[in-house]
Amino acid sequence: MPSFIADHPMLCAVALILIDIAVWRLISPNLANWKLAARLVIFAVFSAVLFNDGMNPMQAAPYADDTTLHLAATALQIGWWLFAARTLTVLLGAVMMQRVGHTGRLLQDLLGAVIFLIAIIAAMAYVLDLPVKGVLATSGAVAIIVGLALQSTLSDVFSGIVLNTTKPYQIDDWISIDGTEGRVTDIDWRATRLQTSQGSLAVIPNSLAAKAKIINFSRPADMFGLAVSLQVSPHARPQTVIEALERAMQGCRPLLAQPAPSVAFKASTGSGVEYEISGFVPAMGLKRETRNQLYDLAYRHLQAAGVGLLSATEGSTPPAVSGARALLERSSIFSTLRQEEKDTFSQNMTLHTYRAGEMILGAGEVSDHLFIVESGVVSVLLIKDGHKFEAGRMGPGEVIGESGILSDQAALADFSAKTYCTLYRIENEYLKPCLDARHDIGEAMKALLDFRRHAAQALTEDAPVVPVKKGFIQWLRNRGL
Repeated sequence: MPSFIADHPMLCAVALILIDIAVWRLISPNLANWKLAARLVIFAVFSAVLFNDGMNPMQAAPYADDTTLHLAATALQIGWWLFAARTLTVLLGAVMMQRVGHTGRLLQDLLGAVIFLIAIIAAMAYVLDLPVKGVLATSGAVAIIVGLALQSTLSDVFSGIVLNTTKPYQIDDWISIDGTEGRVTDIDWRATRLQTSQGSLAVIPNSLAAKAKIINFSRPADMFGLAVSLQVSPHARPQTVIEALERAMQGCRPLLAQPAPSVAFKASTGSGVEYEISGFVPAMGLKRETRNQLYDLAYRHLQAAGVGLLSATEGSTPPAVSGARALLERSSIFSTLRQEEKDTFSQNMTLHTYRAGEMILGAGEVSDHLFIVESGVVSVLLIKDGHKFEAGRMGPGEVIGESGILSDQAALADFSAKTYCTLYRIENEYLKPCLDARHDIGEAMKALLDFRRHAAQALTEDAPVVPVKKGFIQWLRNRGL
């Protein structure tokens, strides 16, 4: 033992405590192992200083004839017990976090409280030489009084321990507790905190969560369910409705293929029949977008099948029109035509059918006609690195072949029928005068072509390689220094 430490043990002991606090604060939380090692070393040196000077924490403090030194030694011996308790809790915490992760924090806190309680009682018994039995009896009575006063809080605490032990949910899980849905951001002694889809914070007491119905949307992982309900006229044939909704499901790419999505009859009343589409998506963030897309596709495919969604107030039955005329009404590009123009235009549209897997328009082919999808799902395939991949799916009302019509350029992708499809074909010799006369339609088709070109380019180009920064500073960062 160095002479300075032997001559000034109390000063060195206090300095070690201050050094421990400073080191614990200065070392980054990312270097948890280094923090733990530093604390263990400082505690070992602190213990050696006390024991070497005769300040044994298992005995009453020395220097009974010098009140100042006696009080200082007593404080350091009590501090040793608290220091030991804190070091042990940190060590147990590091072990538990590696084994059980964040969910073991409540159990860690509980063990820490028990360890500190034992350390305080030991310090009272060994250092202060107090009658522990009397202290325990008094503390027991106080504990009963406090327990009765904090009954609801203690219920939350022990419910939190049960929840962390049984693990019905964990941090970052999407759950629903009694109808309150959100992502778990924290589980503490008293409550579970959820961040809802609206961005607000919901605080649910653990005692309520332990008794409530809990739905965990994150288990199994990477699979989140959704459902869309639709009401149609009771006069529509069920098989027609089901087939249209199945085509809508096949046109919705975010839906997982396994488990397969499904359509089911749900309920029937005098005013309408309700059907439900259910499926799964790979991420919680896709649920809202996929529901919206699925509803839009269901609406379009039902319209293509001649089935309309049930409205609260249905008007008189519309006059019967041809399929081509009805398709122009639904088309976002040609809907601006005047009624007489639509009547004339529809007479120059011819119906073509394609079985599943048949090619409608191949990549590299210059189209001299325009297709408008009436029903079915069309798959769009691009080529990247010599391999074809599905870039998108098209449904009723969408057009194919605009690049050949507008600029005599080849199609950038393969368009093939994913399901049985019906498409109306418009020849270029009839379409060209219409585009020259109606600039709004031509501009809409140009905007569509530009959008598809940019989308195809983004999907087929390789992502730029970010250069790796080199240098001394980066070398230090890579090593966590």
